[in-house]
Amino acid sequence: MKSDFLLAITQLSAEKNLPREVVLGAVESALASAYRKNNFTPAQDISVKIDPSSGRVVVWAEKTIVDKISDTRCEISLADAHKINPDAQLDDAIKVEDTPHNAGRIAAQTAKQVILQRLHEAEHSAIFEEYTDKEGEIITGVVRRIESRQIFIDLGRAEAVMPAAEQAPNERYHIGQRLKVYLLEIAQSVKGPLLIVSRSHPNLLRRLFELEVPEIYNGTVEIKVVAREAGFRSKVAVAARQEGIDPVGCCVGLRGIRIQNIVNELNGEKIDVVNWDADIATFMASALSPAKITGVSINEEEKSATVIIPDKQLSLAIGKEGQNVRLAVKLTGWRIDIKSASEAEEERLKAAKEKGEDIDTAVEEFAVEEPKAGEEAPVLAGVSEKTDDTSATPESELKVPASLIIPKPKTVKKELRFAEEIAPVASAKPGAKTKKKKSSKKKGSAEDGIRLKKQRRSHEAYNEAEDEDEY
Repeated sequence: MKSDFLLAITQLSAEKNLPREVVLGAVESALASAYRKNNFTPAQDISVKIDPSSGRVVVWAEKTIVDKISDTRCEISLADAHKINPDAQLDDAIKVEDTPHNAGRIAAQTAKQVILQRLHEAEHSAIFEEYTDKEGEIITGVVRRIESRQIFIDLGRAEAVMPAAEQAPNERYHIGQRLKVYLLEIAQSVKGPLLIVSRSHPNLLRRLFELEVPEIYNGTVEIKVVAREAGFRSKVAVAARQEGIDPVGCCVGLRGIRIQNIVNELNGEKIDVVNWDADIATFMASALSPAKITGVSINEEEKSATVIIPDKQLSLAIGKEGQNVRLAVKLTGWRIDIKSASEAEEERLKAAKEKGEDIDTAVEEFAVEEPKAGEEAPVLAGVSEKTDDTSATPESELKVPASLIIPKPKTVKKELRFAEEIAPVASAKPGAKTKKKKSSKKKGSAEDGIRLKKQRRSHEAYNEAEDEDEY
């Protein structure tokens, strides 16, 4: 049957979530400190052993062999030493079992304090070893308290701190909120292991992709580079290690379900997934997406590039407050200068002019010389001009069928006269009720109605006549 002492050790190991051997070692160290203080000399070497099966405590003390004993705590006679070791000699040190029968109240209190201290140290050491293997991974915790812009997150056995520099600008935290955080660093401190976590680190996005995309987790698709401005926008360059696999499609998922889960986890942060390419010009074109580029000039020595963008997409390439081009620079690692197509053309013409080259040939197709006095103005090819010359090409020589030519109205005067008559009727909206003007004479209103009916009939007759002339 186990003693009460062993039962207490077993319960203590379960509460502290520590191995039983660790708790036994802590108790042995504590008892050794207590016995040394009350039963032995301070510099004496003492060790305590606890039997795991019976719970019996045995104290071993180191004593010096002498002829005449002056202090029994640290000295032993030669005769007693030969009982333990027959080869023992004078002035030798020998380990002797010397367990005190009663440690006393002070020794017990000292043992209690030392046991608690040793247990804290053992617990901190176990936590440090556990989370050392998780450094650089995603862990889940609950926000416990917020102090001076620092967020303290409960991880279960340990507590992590998220400084203000590692928080996302677009996120607001509250107590009880469950978060996925990136374990940035773990270090030992006086109060135990110090865990520093982050929500703004680029590797958080990398680990989220590994959780959501199986192809990235098993290595079929590789994340080459991650550029992130936490809380606003990120760019991820991916490449396939196996032929026939679309890396961007794998990351986006069916109907965008995979990328949407990551966006939701990051509270709406925009994510651009682009194809990585060994050719820097091609990769740079992908990095500047969604803008389309028309040309790239690369300087290998300075590791810089000049990108030509159409005028209409210049703002799209730069992004809000230069965000798109900044992320492209982080993604490629090159310095990028963006120029519009018109600006690049102006610089090219200016450079050609400085070199003394003939620049008229570049624009001769669009140039028109000013006509001199007495000369006719030149006409560009494909452009027709209206002239008052009556000698026009007859309709019979045109390739257009004569049946499709609409004849001119017979008389202009008839149209003008009809327009004057029908103007009041045409201006009225169909189906609208006209307001009758009050007049002192009743005959005037009747005459107006007759005149309006005649005008409508003449309008219908004119439309029928015009239709017959056209066809």
